[in-house]
Amino acid sequence: MRELFTPRGLTCAGLLASFSPGLLAEGFFDDAQGRLTLRNYYFNDGYRDGGEDRKEWAQGFLLNLQSGFTQGTVGFGLDALGLAGLKLDSSPTHAGTGLLPVHDDGHAADGFSSLGLTAKLRFGDAVVKTGTLLPKIPVLVQNDGRLLPQTYRGTQIEYKGISDLYLHAGHLDKFKQRNSTDSVDIYPQGYGGKGTDFDFAGAVYKFTPNLSGIWYYGEMRDFYRQNFLGLVHKQPVGAGSLTSDLRYFISDQAGEARSGKVDADMFSGLFTYRLGAQSLGLGYQKVRGDTALPYAAVSTVYSFSNAGVGKFIQAGEQTWMLRYDYDFAAVVPGLTFMTRYYKGENGELKGRETREWESDTHLKYVVQNTALKGLGVELRKATYRSTYASDRDNYRLYLTYDVALW
Repeated sequence: MRELFTPRGLTCAGLLASFSPGLLAEGFFDDAQGRLTLRNYYFNDGYRDGGEDRKEWAQGFLLNLQSGFTQGTVGFGLDALGLAGLKLDSSPTHAGTGLLPVHDDGHAADGFSSLGLTAKLRFGDAVVKTGTLLPKIPVLVQNDGRLLPQTYRGTQIEYKGISDLYLHAGHLDKFKQRNSTDSVDIYPQGYGGKGTDFDFAGAVYKFTPNLSGIWYYGEMRDFYRQNFLGLVHKQPVGAGSLTSDLRYFISDQAGEARSGKVDADMFSGLFTYRLGAQSLGLGYQKVRGDTALPYAAVSTVYSFSNAGVGKFIQAGEQTWMLRYDYDFAAVVPGLTFMTRYYKGENGELKGRETREWESDTHLKYVVQNTALKGLGVELRKATYRSTYASDRDNYRLYLTYDVALW
């Protein structure tokens, strides 16, 4: 089965099946999309417990080309993701922000690049993709928090042939870090040994126009398995609307349990009331069990507490969250503001109690209607304090430009 859906196999089959130029034009080219994203990022990660600050500035280029599908009972397509990063400012003393690769001598690389190809097949309401993937599912969320995104290699299938139901399954065997061109085996965060593969399956069902349910299962072979259950409900309340988002993880060890025992269930809920341009969210999260919540290395945790610096997922930890958003569209279209606060306590790490808190503030502006439409400027600040990790003041300046090529 895996041999059938290799990038080479699907690409060759697609070319053979769609040899006619007419069929190519009708689907493969006519439905194609191309987008170029420019990212200019400056990071200043200040350590308040004696460590050297990490400061770097870099330019990123993301070229995303997506074909349509050839005509016929079975349609074939091909996507390409070109990634490149260039150093603008860095030094051995302050390198290590995650924007750029760092050599053994402590110097950041002048540049790095990679090309990812994804072959795809459409049969009825099912789509199979194999090659470079960017998973964003509850049990595995690729990290796009630096200059270039984290990418995975594997095969997945999506099915939308049943009304209100989405089915999804796949197998992943390699990944590239955000600042690397090397493909490596998948492993849990904090583990330094040999990696493995990752399998997943899930479903999203829309019970009513306002209520959706989510289930996903993920297994990192010989490390851990994880089930996720979620409910999202939106309803009018007064002049505004209330969104309730409930999430529950169940995690334990799998196979050889190479990273040791895994015993972590996590419940989290966020309730957000939106009225006009403003929204206010209040949330709570609790980890139960003897270990922290496991997740794939470098990836993002699908939790409300995956903040700018901390994650708030230690064994036994309970976290309160408060968030406020404002959209200035009526005054300055394209300008948005967000601030949030997390407080975690009663956690445990290596036999001692853990406490932590973080505040994040984001101010973002995207040009709307001029020749520079799509140009974005964003300032982020995060303050993090902890009893078990480094205290940090984090500043980020993002300049982005997103251009549709066709």
